[in-house]
Amino acid sequence: MITVKELLDQKNQSIVSCQPSDNILLPLELMRKHKVRSILVIEDMQLKGIITQGDCAIRVLLARLDPEHTTVESVMTAHPLAVDESYDLDQCMGIMSGKRLRHLPVLRNSEVVGVVSIGDLVNRLVEDQSSRIASLENYIIGHGITY
Repeated sequence: MITVKELLDQKNQSIVSCQPSDNILLPLELMRKHKVRSILVIEDMQLKGIITQGDCAIRVLLARLDPEHTTVESVMTAHPLAVDESYDLDQCMGIMSGKRLRHLPVLRNSEVVGVVSIGDLVNRLVEDQSSRIASLENYIIGHGITY
């Protein structure tokens, strides 16, 4: 089974983050710039939280808070669920579907090394299934098996 580390190695992504003391405008600008829907909140090399587009919309806009004067810390999900890079994709899919999460920070020895999204997992699992089907079809054709 494919591990989160293998997936992250193929993604070749940089970690997009902000600090708890930043105002809400910074993570929104980072989301737009990097075309992502969540930003990790990191302070002193430690994962403190995660902030999503939904957090900003529901906890700031609907609450009619001023984004320039609202800190990330007051809106973020503190101490988010994270996985080790040794987890396999099925484990992550189980966690994400069971907890209704779209993003999982990935840690190596308590240090953030990336983030995987539900889209990353689905895309990779579909690729793997397609590859398995192609292999089976080649086997069947190569051995003259008919239905």
